[in-house]
Amino acid sequence: MRKARVLLAEDHTIVAEGLKSLLKDEVELIGTVGDGHALVEAAERLKPDVVVADISMPLLNGLDAVRQLKRKRLSTRVIFLTMHPEVLLAKEAFRAGASGYLLKHSAGKELILAIRQVAEGRSYVTPLIAEDASTFLIDAARHSKRLTSALTPRQREVLQLVAEGQSMKQVAFVLDISSRTAEAHKYQIMEKLGVQTTAELVQYAVKIGLVSVSSEPPEQAQQGGFN
Repeated sequence: MRKARVLLAEDHTIVAEGLKSLLKDEVELIGTVGDGHALVEAAERLKPDVVVADISMPLLNGLDAVRQLKRKRLSTRVIFLTMHPEVLLAKEAFRAGASGYLLKHSAGKELILAIRQVAEGRSYVTPLIAEDASTFLIDAARHSKRLTSALTPRQREVLQLVAEGQSMKQVAFVLDISSRTAEAHKYQIMEKLGVQTTAELVQYAVKIGLVSVSSEPPEQAQQGGFN
């Protein structure tokens, strides 16, 4: 049986190295990236069978990265491996286009099982939240409010960068827009969310999984093949 071609998207080097060690004999590891933009680029170029990604990644979060992959009509299937146990966030992940959802403290064998199932075209939800998650997998209409439905894709990008501590000048540079446009997006976001301060924006971004609660700067993962 052909091994699944897997791309890892993880911004912490220690975690990425652990995943590579776990998976190296089970799948064909074709690369690793450390942020959401790099994930989209690498997936488009390498065309993996499965992407294993975190939700909270710098520059572009995993949810919006998957949305971009779906808009590009790539056949790559995505498993989120995350610290977030919230069922509503898992639901949002599947709506964005994910095929699997696991927690980082799940057993290593579970990730291997999930990759195999997802590569075969099935979905996978960790048993750690499966009892609660089964409802939305069976009846997706039960919780109709989407966590980020109030914001456009560009506004979510601006929100994430602001929550990561980027200045408006830095946001404008990353997104290739003017500082005035970046400021306008921030103002519109604050109006839509009904918040008054940047601190409240950060709290909202953490709540919906755009950024991690950790204040540690992301480590740069090495893109490319594994040795």
